[in-house]
Amino acid sequence: MLEAILRAVFHAAGGSRTLERLASRYGMARPGSFGRRFVAGESVDEAIEAARALQGRGFALTLDQLGESVTTLDEADRATRVYLETLRRVVASGIERNVSLKLSQLGLDIDRAICTDNLRRILGPAGRDRFFVRLDMEASPTVQATLDIFATLWRQEYRDVGVVLQAALYRSENDLSRLNAMGARVRLVKGAYKEPKTVAHQRKADVDAAYVRMMERLLREGTYPALATHDPALIERAKRYAAAQGIGADRFEFQMLYGVRRDLQAALVSEGFRVRIYVPFGQQWFPYFMRRLGERPANVGFVVRSLLQER
Repeated sequence: MLEAILRAVFHAAGGSRTLERLASRYGMARPGSFGRRFVAGESVDEAIEAARALQGRGFALTLDQLGESVTTLDEADRATRVYLETLRRVVASGIERNVSLKLSQLGLDIDRAICTDNLRRILGPAGRDRFFVRLDMEASPTVQATLDIFATLWRQEYRDVGVVLQAALYRSENDLSRLNAMGARVRLVKGAYKEPKTVAHQRKADVDAAYVRMMERLLREGTYPALATHDPALIERAKRYAAAQGIGADRFEFQMLYGVRRDLQAALVSEGFRVRIYVPFGQQWFPYFMRRLGERPANVGFVVRSLLQER
């Protein structure tokens, strides 16, 4: 109950323009500023430097430009051009070529056809430069459109692209059957959006149970699945299941968020597992940052200590 209350409070705070303006003055001001615990920086260059450091410690990575759903086609075009510039900068830097993006930034909520065209604009050069592109999943009203666009592009032979499923949604187990049959690469998450009980599990135990069912199917039947979780119990369950089924560590990977459970990230790498870190960056970092605070009370203590040190 407390976890749900904290999450609701911080999600609401993430929409406060007043708090966002205040945070923007201090959150990224210095290398040790509180915002940098969970966000690599406001620019792609800062994200690349953070990613380079992670690679040096044995992690895989994916870059993600933070941003909210756009409301005009001009904004969608600008977001597309930002992603194209990110691809160019990543190629020049020499770091791993892997990015994640949200279709709402490319115009999904305005015009699905234009969103699809914008995505093709990104996937073209991404394919030529051998990137892998992950389509992040958003709130439940966008799931079908996201999967439809993914399936359309898959049929058009865009294969260096993957998608995300949320265990919390009732529909996801059926979606997984279709994606496994296609041979698509799936990233499995619990789901961070507040969804109604008509479409999603409400109890943590039910979400965890759905995650385990889907995780085991992905390990058995999936194409290089990505298991995204910071839950030690679920990670141990995945390790035990893979070992029991004779599934080698080269056939799947764990994925975790930048700055979250860094001890667990390092432990998995030391055990020989591939761990991909989601490296977020961008000027619209505050809502994302507040969601991270709501997920784990210990994160709040870190921010308080950081603020006291900056006084």
